[in-house]
Amino acid sequence: MENRVIAPAAGEETMIAQAVNGDLAAFNQLVLIYQNLAYSVAYRTLQDDAAAADAVQDSFIKAFRAIADFQGGSFKSWIIRIVANTCYDVLRSRRRKLTDSLDDLSEDESYASYLVDPTANPHLDAERMELSALLERSIHALPPDQRLVLTLCDVHGYAYEEIAEMIGAPIGTVKSRINRARAKVRDYLLQHPGLLPSAFRP
Repeated sequence: MENRVIAPAAGEETMIAQAVNGDLAAFNQLVLIYQNLAYSVAYRTLQDDAAAADAVQDSFIKAFRAIADFQGGSFKSWIIRIVANTCYDVLRSRRRKLTDSLDDLSEDESYASYLVDPTANPHLDAERMELSALLERSIHALPPDQRLVLTLCDVHGYAYEEIAEMIGAPIGTVKSRINRARAKVRDYLLQHPGLLPSAFRP
């Protein structure tokens, strides 16, 4: 799991207050704090390096223009909501049709426990790399809204409540999307047993 973005305990509230008052330097400090998280979310949602970079840049521009209206609370949640909305705008503008048949698969609350290898055998490194690539393909096959919540939950480790605030959705919706995403990843892997490393085949 990637490290969570942790803002400095002291100073961020001051930077936010200064940015709200139009201080570009203070806002740029906030950008430095959250740019990696923003890019990770954008890349996982858009699945394209250049598009993700552009979306992050657009998001921070939008954020600076709107920061005078920031009403307090979690700046992280506020900025990630802007990133998510920007990514959805990009996807809509592309008018891409999601043709993945995984949408028709049944939902299952269980998680793919076989994805976690309890051993620490160095000989499994190559298989882990192969599994990682397969996982990336399975995540790519998810609808954008499910990719987003799965990234925030299982990659960055945020709680359901935090994710709900970030994307502006009810917690029940967040839980449902995560469960559906996990089930689809699992089913995708099971549909491609030949691509699974031997240690992970059911």
